[in-house]
Amino acid sequence: MSAYPRRAVLRSGAAAALGGAGLLASACRSAPAEGSEAARDSPSSRSRPRGRMPAESRPHERTLMAWPPRDSVWGSDTPAVRRDIARIARAIAEHEPVELAASPEEVKGAQRACGAGVDVVPVPVDDLWMRDSGPTFVTGSDGVSALDFHFNGWGGKQEHQRDALVSRRVLERHRVPRTSAGITAEGGALEVDGAGTLLVTESSLVNANRNPGMSRAEIEGHLKEPLGVSTVIWLKGVRGRDITDYHVDALARFAEPGVVLLSRPSAGTPRVWVRAYEQARGVLEEARDARGKKLEIIDLDEPDPGELGQRGSEFLGCYANYYVVNGAVIVPRFGDARTDDRAASLLRELHPGRVVVPLEINMLAEGGGGIHCSTQQQPAA
Repeated sequence: MSAYPRRAVLRSGAAAALGGAGLLASACRSAPAEGSEAARDSPSSRSRPRGRMPAESRPHERTLMAWPPRDSVWGSDTPAVRRDIARIARAIAEHEPVELAASPEEVKGAQRACGAGVDVVPVPVDDLWMRDSGPTFVTGSDGVSALDFHFNGWGGKQEHQRDALVSRRVLERHRVPRTSAGITAEGGALEVDGAGTLLVTESSLVNANRNPGMSRAEIEGHLKEPLGVSTVIWLKGVRGRDITDYHVDALARFAEPGVVLLSRPSAGTPRVWVRAYEQARGVLEEARDARGKKLEIIDLDEPDPGELGQRGSEFLGCYANYYVVNGAVIVPRFGDARTDDRAASLLRELHPGRVVVPLEINMLAEGGGGIHCSTQQQPAA
């Protein structure tokens, strides 16, 4: 593919191609100070929200998505990945409102592709990864508010001048109070159970390309109060081998408090990812959640590459990147009948009362991402 795959950017040398030293240097600055121009868009941006990031399974007001523009890194693969995004948007819109951000000149085309059931709005974007560029919402006694984690192109690995402002622009549209977070992070790096426990990978947070000079303890302090969590479980992850530095939403997900789904690599997977799985499993086996209880760990087998046909080496065959919406679970289907069926069956069992909707997302997966990466939920008040 002509796009720089999210898992391949560093190995391909695309970090230099996508902005060189200047862009990478800009990524190594810490999050904007609360009084800076970058943070000073409204009085609400200077006050901490009081609440908690709810579990994804809680009711949603809407799902936020983004339309890859013509000038994105997808290049000649843009039509194919747009079809995947439209397919996801249409499927979610059967169950809850979907708002899709598109560059103003591309609103009409996006609307035709996604259909009348999707609300396409003019918001300039660089790419489709709304989980990472969009806001992270919390709920509390004052209603819904949001955190802006200052998206910086996953540590300067991709152009992000428009995406850096997506969170702010989306929140302004809905008059949701915005708080400037004290660190740089992405939504895909944060997995909560809604009951006080947060799962993260060290590789994607304790990293000089997001939070230079900050210790794990300092970063944890910036996560606990704003997200309303008391326990943070740190998985090691993998640094420098994919564009996200191994987001937790491609590794481990809470099905409910106390139950973690863990993506288990297939035979023949490079050892770097197998070791990450083994390390994560070891940590989770010893961990206790915010309630003081041990975790139940359920392996979610990744598909056999031999069953998938001609796929790129960076194809992200990861069922853990599913997305829970009102009344449904949107899950990827990759072409390995055994693992496709097992994943759908397991998610159906773990989410009773929800319909499981399998979708083919082959081009999205070729770009190293998935359904969860391309969506962000706005919880109901």
